[in-house]
Amino acid sequence: MKLPFYKYQGTGNDFVMVDNREGLFSRVFSQQQIAFICDRRFGIGADGFILLSPSETGDFQMIYYNSDGRESTMCGNGGRCLVAFARDLGLEKETYTFDAVDGLHHATVSAGIVSLEMIRPHGLRKIEDSVFWLDTGSPHFVSFNDQPVAEINVFAEGRKIRYSEPFASAGGTNVNFANILSPQKLRVRTYERGVEDETLSCGTGVTACAYAYLSAQGGSDGKIIVETQGGTLSVEVQNAGTPSERVLLQGPATFVFRGEMDI
Repeated sequence: MKLPFYKYQGTGNDFVMVDNREGLFSRVFSQQQIAFICDRRFGIGADGFILLSPSETGDFQMIYYNSDGRESTMCGNGGRCLVAFARDLGLEKETYTFDAVDGLHHATVSAGIVSLEMIRPHGLRKIEDSVFWLDTGSPHFVSFNDQPVAEINVFAEGRKIRYSEPFASAGGTNVNFANILSPQKLRVRTYERGVEDETLSCGTGVTACAYAYLSAQGGSDGKIIVETQGGTLSVEVQNAGTPSERVLLQGPATFVFRGEMDI
């Protein structure tokens, strides 16, 4: 069977997308098939695999798999790319609403920039000076460093923390290393679980770093620019600490190519 697919990337975080609005492919892919599709040597190559599926409460549903083939927690850049994909499929809306594993999300698109409302981060705790953990739809360890992140072995150090306790017994954690470049600007590198390597960008990770940084400054509203290996994103917090708090992840989402694969 020939299956059409589409490749998108958001600041270098890349995804294979499948139009599943008819619901035909929701459970037909095995873990091994998805891992093969995402393999950069033998497959198409991607950090993740996403089905754009029907939803009873939103415009569509996001079903997300990491490159290891396992269905996973929320992916911020994947969500932004999925909104761009839906728009390219002909779904023209002022505000998009979609279901993900962590709940309902809203998004807008303007001039190639997708602004995605994330869930309210929760579980924020300070582990030690300049080190935090929180959940932004996916679990994230955040370390603010004096050492330039360009000099950090993100694979080795990230893998060590990802599999350490108490994170390992809870399924592991994503790991972020950040530099504070200015009061409104961070540089971030991320080790992603499920990919088991550094990715060029991680939307939930960038959100975690910006939110932890703002919280450490007193929990005020603000917009933080974040440089990643793959490009620049921004995170804006509105009405911080109130029931109406909003956290917006903003950045480009770009179509790369499309093709067909045999399944």
